[in-house]
Amino acid sequence: MPPEKSPLADSLDDDDYPAYTMGRAAEILGATPAFLRVIGEAGLVTPLRSEGGHRRYSRHQLHLAARARELVDAGTAVDAACRIIALEDQLDEALRANARMTGPGPADDRTP
Repeated sequence: MPPEKSPLADSLDDDDYPAYTMGRAAEILGATPAFLRVIGEAGLVTPLRSEGGHRRYSRHQLHLAARARELVDAGTAVDAACRIIALEDQLDEALRANARMTGPGPADDRTP
């Protein structure tokens, strides 16, 4: 019988679990904490706060922040980069929802 996963292990597998401090998130991204604050103020990410008030970021938020950094490094303004990423994220979610609703389609049995 396989061992059961602990609730903590489930949390760490969750892309939305706020596992990273601001310092660690900045280190992972190769960015500064100020960059994370700026994209937070622009509304791209809203980190959860610990009981002590410290920002905590999820893996999903780090993916968004990494994309923002790519765009900003390429010369896109922060506000524009955040808007682009928000729209990309909404599109991805809509495509996932559509795929869940439609399910697997019938096999295409046409031959060339």
